[in-house]
Amino acid sequence: MDLDVFVTAHHAEWDRLDRLLGRSRRLNGTEIDELVTLYQRTATHLSLLQSTTPDPVLVARLTQLVARARSTVTGTRRASWRDAARFLTHGFPAAVYRSRRWWIPTALLSIAVAAAIGWWIAAHPEVQASIGAPADLREMTRPGGQYETYYSSHPAASFAAQVWTNNAQAAAMCLVLGAFLCVPVLWILFLNMLNLGVGIGLMSSAGRLDTFLGLVAPHGLLELTAVFVAAGTGLRLGWTLIDPGPRTRRAAVAEEGRAALGMALGLALVLFVSGLIEGFVTPSGLPTWARITIGVVAELAFLVYVYVCGGRAARSGEQGDVELADRSAGLPTAA
Repeated sequence: MDLDVFVTAHHAEWDRLDRLLGRSRRLNGTEIDELVTLYQRTATHLSLLQSTTPDPVLVARLTQLVARARSTVTGTRRASWRDAARFLTHGFPAAVYRSRRWWIPTALLSIAVAAAIGWWIAAHPEVQASIGAPADLREMTRPGGQYETYYSSHPAASFAAQVWTNNAQAAAMCLVLGAFLCVPVLWILFLNMLNLGVGIGLMSSAGRLDTFLGLVAPHGLLELTAVFVAAGTGLRLGWTLIDPGPRTRRAAVAEEGRAALGMALGLALVLFVSGLIEGFVTPSGLPTWARITIGVVAELAFLVYVYVCGGRAARSGEQGDVELADRSAGLPTAA
């Protein structure tokens, strides 16, 4: 395509669209029809330029022009409580449901890694010695030691807030860093499983694995599920960069990225519930069976929420993306 000929043929349309957008008075019906037509043509021109002979200056000008025109044509929309309700009942659970082929294998493999690390530490005293001095390890694992007092060493409210903040940051990092070809997500996941495996191994070597699991299970079931969902979604985002499928790479990453950012908000709420359990239930005086039951109920409630609400929403076409009106306009691509 001859760029000079293309610009000469269409610059009058672009200038006319710019003038219509700059009008201070309300446009009449004829002018509105003209604006819509010019917007559609300019969007097509922009796509052709991007696909054939991109000129940075001209592409930047038309991109800005198309964005202004789209804002004028579609108008602006304010978020409402209805949007929040729809996100919680459709968007978020559908996004988690759609990612299940990523986060379920991630969860199973991660738990296997943590169990293997725990067995390795428990079965090899020399590995335990490399972790800490024998006196320090006894202090950590004894009845009333550091593993037990950790959950009750701070006021419940502040401890729950701290736990929630740390876990939400870890989940957000898994989601966002997935764009870096999955590697940072795998590292964050490994560090989490390493910490869990060390606890399993040390407490098992002290003959107190049941106590450790009784402390971790009430909040850990929901907390780890949220981490696995975040990690699986991050891995999916990273893989989209490698294999976008039938979509263009830009469109695929944009769609999955928006869903991942929305999922970060939903997982923050899930981790808030987990933080409350860790701050108020785990260190409470309730019997172990009662604390574990609360954790199991919370976990089952989340899974039912994902598979019932999310499955229904996903089958109806929900992608976990923002509303269609809030997405960037899809432009045709020249072959």
